Amino acid sequence: MNIDFDALFPAGISDETAAAVGDLLNELSLAWEATYFTHLQRHQARQPKLHDPEAPWRPPPTGPKKPESR
Repeated sequence: MNIDFDALFPAGISDETAAAVGDLLNELSLAWEATYFTHLQRHQARQPKLHDPEAPWRPPPTGPKKPESR
């Protein structure tokens, strides 16, 4: 899907218009998150953990470890 951002964000709009559109988009985003909060949480929980926020230099965990043979 290619989005034509030049058509969506025209140059030369007033400061008032830019602020009004920004406020509208912010309210829309907040309403979306409030309505679909559970869906968003469920989706985030299914995403792989790419790093530990407390130690981002460590590699990601790799699933359950196999028992070592003796």
